[in-house]
This record gives sequence, C-alpha cells and structure tokens, in this order.
Amino acid sequence: MDEREVHKVEDHREFGENIRAARKASKISRAVAAERAGISVGYLGEVERGEKWPKLNVLRAIARSIRVSPAKFFEFKEHKAGDPIENLQAELKNRTSEQQRQALRVVRALLGI
Repeated sequence: MDEREVHKVEDHREFGENIRAARKASKISRAVAAERAGISVGYLGEVERGEKWPKLNVLRAIARSIRVSPAKFFEFKEHKAGDPIENLQAELKNRTSEQQRQALRVVRALLGI
C-alpha cells in the first residue's frame, strides 16, 4: 500500500470516528440513528469504522438523524509529527474504555513490561 492509500484509509477511519463521536455526543444509539436515517445498523457501523464511504444523501440523513451539520463529519485533525505521547493520547481520547485497555496491553507487550 503506497502512502496515498494509507492516508485514504486513515481519512476514512477518521471520518467514521467523527460520525461516531457526533452520534455519541448527541446521546443517540446506533440503532436509533440508523432507523432515523433509513439505513441498517450494520451499515452505520461500517461507516463509523471507516469501512464504507456513504453517498451524500446518506451522509445528510445520518447528520439529520443525530441533529448535527454534515460539516461536523469533515473536521479532520491535523496529523503532525509532534510529541508521540500527545499523539497517542489524542488517538485514545475518544475510544471506549475497553479499546483503551486493549491499547495499553499492546503497548506493554511491545515494551516487554
């Protein structure tokens, strides 16, 4: 995979994370959001994981279902070299507790601690 492809995958993942974060901030379950948007729960999950890239009409429906502007989904973070610890903290910030615990286990295994 070349660098352009890597950035594309990262952008899709971040885009999906933005949708998930907006939905959670609106305190709306995936099932309710999907029903309101007229899509399946599974499809919304794929979008939130960055596995699917929805059409514009679906994006607008998802945004309406969680009462945000579709522009919210396009608020990408700047990817800077910066401090690795700060970058890791930023990546883990919007993850579930289980995902954070899993990341900690991986880091400990990599470092042999």
